[in-house]
Amino acid sequence: MNSIQPAAPQGPQAQAGTESELVVEALALGKNKRVRKLLGRMHPAKIEALLELLDDGQRTALWQQVDGALEGRILPHLNLNLSRQLAGESGDVLPSDQAGLGPGGAAKPQKINHVTAVREALGQGKLKRLGKILQRMHPAKVAGMLEGLPPSERTKVWSMVDTERTGKVLTYLHNEIRTTLAGELDPDDLVASVQLLELDDLVDLIQTLPTALGSQLMQATSGGRRQQLESMLSYPQDCAGGLMNMDTIEVRADVKVSTVLRYLRLRETLPPQTDMLMVVDRKGHYQGVLRLSALVTANLDLRVADVMQADIDGIGADAKDTEVARVFQDLDLLSAPVVDTQGRLIGRITVDDVVDLIRDESDRTMMQMAGLDDEADMFAPVLVSSRRRAVWLGINLVTAFLAAWVIGQFQATLSQLVALAVLMPIVASMGGIAGSQTLTLVIRGLALGQVQKGNIRVLLNREVGISILNGVLWAVVIALLAVAWFGDWGIGGVLGIAILINLLCAALAGLAIPLLLHRLGIDPALAGSVILTTVTDVIGFFSFLGLATVWLL
Repeated sequence: MNSIQPAAPQGPQAQAGTESELVVEALALGKNKRVRKLLGRMHPAKIEALLELLDDGQRTALWQQVDGALEGRILPHLNLNLSRQLAGESGDVLPSDQAGLGPGGAAKPQKINHVTAVREALGQGKLKRLGKILQRMHPAKVAGMLEGLPPSERTKVWSMVDTERTGKVLTYLHNEIRTTLAGELDPDDLVASVQLLELDDLVDLIQTLPTALGSQLMQATSGGRRQQLESMLSYPQDCAGGLMNMDTIEVRADVKVSTVLRYLRLRETLPPQTDMLMVVDRKGHYQGVLRLSALVTANLDLRVADVMQADIDGIGADAKDTEVARVFQDLDLLSAPVVDTQGRLIGRITVDDVVDLIRDESDRTMMQMAGLDDEADMFAPVLVSSRRRAVWLGINLVTAFLAAWVIGQFQATLSQLVALAVLMPIVASMGGIAGSQTLTLVIRGLALGQVQKGNIRVLLNREVGISILNGVLWAVVIALLAVAWFGDWGIGGVLGIAILINLLCAALAGLAIPLLLHRLGIDPALAGSVILTTVTDVIGFFSFLGLATVWLL
């Protein structure tokens, strides 16, 4: 669309209106959102006149941005051939409308591949079809689809997302892609798109966007919403205060159930994910919760104090987000109160935010284990991705040279017993797998709070026992296979003992490495696997070749 150039009007049509010139300029720049906004302000007669002025390519591109409600008002005023041509451009059939018929003539639903459908519409220049596809998709699915597109196509599709939905779509995107797409919006569109967001979503957005964009969103918010926003932004992003929303419904313990029900009817609507009301005293101190299930079934003459639950503790605003997730998991909560240091109720956390937290943490851990903690965009530029990955490849190279150095110390042994070079990878591989099993178990335990100072010795004894049993079993099996292969009981014995030693050391390293990194404040998922691989390779090669040097030569 960047190739579109404004057609030069001829004769008396040379005096194009300012609005028409702005539309053509925005169209040439591929600013589809701006084109639609300008068209929405224009009279249908002006749009009709503009369509008459443009060449075929411009006309088709502009018609793709005309709202469906305006089509019927514009087409009758165009000449017959042009009207038929543009009417044909509007007659796109969505993929979901192409479902076959099942038994009895009923529609047989088809699963739509949105990425394929969107790319086909882009390739054919059918932006109206693209817009309809996007309108039918949930914002979360739109976000997932955008992340599955190359940057050039992603920009074009993003320009077709309705402004009122872009804010919600941004909340589902990974930070890197979110920042890029938010920067492509006109400032007014960005501000307008986020005004409909829940406060907690707006807080997350402001915290992850560049400072300039975040400040712009802050300045566009006013009144009580601005005060709540500033209060929520005062808490770190990785704590309960950063996760909470301030849309709580508060009641006092001394009022009757009938009074609470009347109050709720006057509100007409409840905040999302509301399953309980927060009970506070006159000074706002948290006292307990009143579940809606208890409220609607209680005697109307009872007081809130008679049906409330006082055993659900408030979560401190400075509690870590991982602790919050653990509370929701252990107690099966849909929402939970958040209190300040004086015990005053300041907000609540809902399960949707906790699910997002768990998903993000899972994604981050998985990416970090491969050294890709910042690479959320799988279509990031080649140079950027190469630079990120080069660091971990360099670290891996250093560890590989360390293992190679150990092997180099036994060149004489290897030159005399070539069979050792064939069998060496078995020892390192078995140790690496055994250590990874322990490492994964301990990292998971640390994340869930299951591994603590009081049970480390018990866990150590368990892992050592497992490594000894598995070591003896597979040492015997692999030793017998080596004897059958090379016909040398000495090589079989050395191989079996080396595997037993490496599996035992792998279990110890798999337990000790994440505990040490955790104590040093380093994420075990980020560096644990690299260190473990180095340990198992070095010990495996050293034990195997060292035993062979002592016993076989």
